Amino acid sequence: MILKGIEATRYFARPDPARAGLLVFGADTMRVAMKRVEVVAALIGPEGPAEMRLTRLPAGDLRKDPALLDAAVKEIGFFPGPRVALVEEAGDGLAPLIMAALSDWRPGDAQIVVTAGALTGKSALKTLFEKHPNAFAAGLYDDPPSREEIEAELRRAGIAAVPPETMADLTALSRALDPGDFRQLLEKLALYKFGDPTPLTPAEIAALAPATIEAEIDDLLHAAAEGRGPEIGALFRRLEGHGVAPVTLCIGALRHFRSLHIAKADPGGIQSGLMRARVFGPRRDRMQRQAGQWTLRGLEAAVTLLVDTDLTLRSASRAPGMALMERAMIRLAMMRR
Repeated sequence: MILKGIEATRYFARPDPARAGLLVFGADTMRVAMKRVEVVAALIGPEGPAEMRLTRLPAGDLRKDPALLDAAVKEIGFFPGPRVALVEEAGDGLAPLIMAALSDWRPGDAQIVVTAGALTGKSALKTLFEKHPNAFAAGLYDDPPSREEIEAELRRAGIAAVPPETMADLTALSRALDPGDFRQLLEKLALYKFGDPTPLTPAEIAALAPATIEAEIDDLLHAAAEGRGPEIGALFRRLEGHGVAPVTLCIGALRHFRSLHIAKADPGGIQSGLMRARVFGPRRDRMQRQAGQWTLRGLEAAVTLLVDTDLTLRSASRAPGMALMERAMIRLAMMRR
């Protein structure tokens, strides 16, 4: 049977011990490993590995000795409690062996948990778990975690009070960070908020979030919007070292200054305009101050300058793109002053 989306998230948190097996697969090895740890801990508890109720079976070992899986499933442990036979990094070559173990599985046997990399739609291993009446297959793709997944992770981290604006920032970060980095951020938040019942704030998230290329691009855009021209050169060198394309910077700058223009032109005020431009969290407060320091005509000129720069970057011009973009950002900073 197939598990998808929220259904898979709920099953990972509370797997059914009466099921014969579970396949977790995906191209992101970190994400697969995180879900494997979660499922195994939910099945056998935190003391399971120490009580020898977890048997790890690398795929290479099973290819050399196929009898290892059947022995791990049928073995009677010294300690009472549920057991797991974990097959790691499996491929389609192990499908017949795993099919035999699932067919011979009986209540009281160790549950078979299998992890694999990216599998095709016609994969024999994937098809086996999808069609088996007492087993599940869950594919982990590149989609960012859902709101329910983030809330479940926060509860596990001991963080209960999360206002809507803070959740919006966490959701944005979950899309920008790798799964492992996002998990580390939640662990840092749990340590930071340990024993602190006050709600989690966007400022606390901003202070603990890891630096990303997107954050460095934001630093450049803020420097231009706030008239800090002398800082632009150093910021450009860092982004150039990361291999960021000038067109990427231009698109980000256009989005930033168009949001400022929307905010400035909104009849309901700057804050209402930023909400309409879908700007949230600490970034909204900072852009609110920036919009207050620009005139509407100045923002119109800034957007025009960036549109012209974008057209030049995409044309057949031989001018160096990063130099063109750096000049445009310096001009924006001078326009602000």
